[in-house]
Amino acid sequence: MKTTYGHLTYCSNIHSGENWEDHFEKLKENIPLIKNELAPGQPFGLGLRLADAASKTLQQPHVLQEFKQWLRENDIYVFTMNGFPYGNFHHTAVKDQVHAPDWLTRDRVDYTIRLAEILAELLPHEMEGSISTSPLTYRFWHKENEWNAVMEKATKNLLLVVDKLIDIKQKTGKVIHIDIEPEPDGLLDNGTEFLDWYLQYLLPLGIEHLQKSKGLDRTAAEEAIKMHIQLCYDVCHFAVGYEDHAAMVEAFERHGIKTGKIQISAALKGRLDGTADEKEKVIEAFKNFNEPVYLHQVVARKSDGSFSRYRDMPDALANSNAAAVEEWRAHYHVPLFIEHYDILQSTQADIKTVLDIQKKHPFTKYMEVETYTWEVLPAAMRLPIGQSISRELKWVKDLLNNH
Repeated sequence: MKTTYGHLTYCSNIHSGENWEDHFEKLKENIPLIKNELAPGQPFGLGLRLADAASKTLQQPHVLQEFKQWLRENDIYVFTMNGFPYGNFHHTAVKDQVHAPDWLTRDRVDYTIRLAEILAELLPHEMEGSISTSPLTYRFWHKENEWNAVMEKATKNLLLVVDKLIDIKQKTGKVIHIDIEPEPDGLLDNGTEFLDWYLQYLLPLGIEHLQKSKGLDRTAAEEAIKMHIQLCYDVCHFAVGYEDHAAMVEAFERHGIKTGKIQISAALKGRLDGTADEKEKVIEAFKNFNEPVYLHQVVARKSDGSFSRYRDMPDALANSNAAAVEEWRAHYHVPLFIEHYDILQSTQADIKTVLDIQKKHPFTKYMEVETYTWEVLPAAMRLPIGQSISRELKWVKDLLNNH
């Protein structure tokens, strides 16, 4: 839906179902009800997540036409997609496989191009299209002395998609950008690593590539890269890394790097600098969120300002007696509208900070709520999906309208 500060939607990766038929049923079941509650009588934007199998089905002309007809009839528009999870995302142990296939593979290239072709068909003419994607690969699949070579190969594969996006723009006039999503333990773990990669790998390799593949001069090549490769600012991920949001946004803008969308999401945190009894209660509370489906990386901040990083919640729990730890932050997309989970808290304040920046100086056109962990939350926190989505969007909408 359109707000004063950009288009606001939610990501449909909240809905289970990896084939198109199941996913479409979930959309038909939930979207009209959510739209009626949040944007009655107005167009409603959708953040569409398609697994690889679903994308192949939807690309069939008659299936795509049926979906376009449903969108028209319900006054719904698609302007952003989540192209990070390629395969199963629910009812199975996803863990590090959320990165597979990574940007070292042709499968990832072909899948992303397919999403771009679908989005070009669905995208309203006056809007840009946004597709978020993984931070190149999962860093622990590779030895550290291989990371430079891995980054170079992944970047070259990403540039094959840029070639296609330039073709789409020339053919349809529509701009579609791939929005890289830094994530804890991705090869691009945080905002600083994303910025370094963009300046040290993407621009040099990209300019050389587009000079050869498209015959562009250096200036036009750089402009094309900055148009078609942008940032997905996932607030949960940046909060887990204890990042300074204002400083990061300023750094991206200083280098002319655009933010394709903000993914509005909250992480879980807890203070560990109290008494031994208080610390034990916090650790016990974190155990309630130790579940087997998704990776829940933990970053511990120490009293000297340094950090310890854990690949998953069990690793952090196994080292819960580490000395001089002040706080844990866990990659667990908890509901936006809840700030306190008994003795634990969410990083809701980070969302407010980022949206305050957006209100004062809009740095993106798109905002997408991304809470996908409803099915694995502790039972007492689960609500019907449609009700949960509406409540989250309303919370964000009220925050944007609060001057």
